[in-house]
Amino acid sequence: MASSIPASVPAESVPAAVVPAAPAQRRRLPWLVVLGVGFVALLAVVAVAAPLLAPEDPIRQSLRGRLSPPTWEGTDRRAHLLGTDHLGRDVLSRVIYGSRVSLVIGFSSVLVGGILGSAAGLMAGFSGRRMDAIIMTLADAQLAFPFILLAIGIIAVLGPSFPTLVVVIGLSGWVSYARILRAQVLVVRSREFVEAIHALGGSFVRVVLRHVLPNVLSSIVVIATLELARAIVLEATLSFLGLGIQPPTPSWGGMVQEGREYLDSAWWISTFPGVVLMVTSIVVSRTGDWLRDVLDPTLRGE
Repeated sequence: MASSIPASVPAESVPAAVVPAAPAQRRRLPWLVVLGVGFVALLAVVAVAAPLLAPEDPIRQSLRGRLSPPTWEGTDRRAHLLGTDHLGRDVLSRVIYGSRVSLVIGFSSVLVGGILGSAAGLMAGFSGRRMDAIIMTLADAQLAFPFILLAIGIIAVLGPSFPTLVVVIGLSGWVSYARILRAQVLVVRSREFVEAIHALGGSFVRVVLRHVLPNVLSSIVVIATLELARAIVLEATLSFLGLGIQPPTPSWGGMVQEGREYLDSAWWISTFPGVVLMVTSIVVSRTGDWLRDVLDPTLRGE
């Protein structure tokens, strides 16, 4: 059907109701985000189902089959798809069980850092200039000091254990949460509706739960994803230095450390856990970047 609007009429003079509106398009989640989240979910399933997926006991030693290369049938007549280490332990089983350590410590430390950082950000934003200055000074001091040295000192004094690692790694990530939440609180508390809520008898908890947290929830999710990758790498670093999870419990960083003396003759001992650690940290950190692009309205494309 031909249009009834003359060609001589300029487009600016056509009423808005005459021009048909474009159909609304549902924003689809980028496939990279789906892929990253799926990888993390798959890694979590592997960690939970480690007793079912691991072909052997990860701490079972077999000196008869030590330093066997990746093969379907080693010298001990067992299949070792990723080879064995210097004590004859199956590398594939240790990599699978090592995912448990990395994910449990990673998620636990992110939870600790998120709670501490969020509480510090709320206090800095609502408690006045003095408390704000104290908290931000502590944050700047931590950013200026190499935290790996502080972590080594704390663990050397308290001893390497699971709770100590969770607390130490969690303390290393509270600054990001505190800065983001503080900035959002300073913006929200200066608005008129907040003053109206206080005038009507609204409490501090109501302002935080109804107006602050919903605005920063997407930022907290993105920061938590990025902090998860950093926590996994930091745990592997401490285990590599002998200050993390102690043998014979398998850890990716500890496996890399155990195989460094055999790089010329048994490269698979360090290579496979190192590759898994690298891929995991890259995918998790990139997922945080993709989530930021999706959840941050200022970065969305038109």
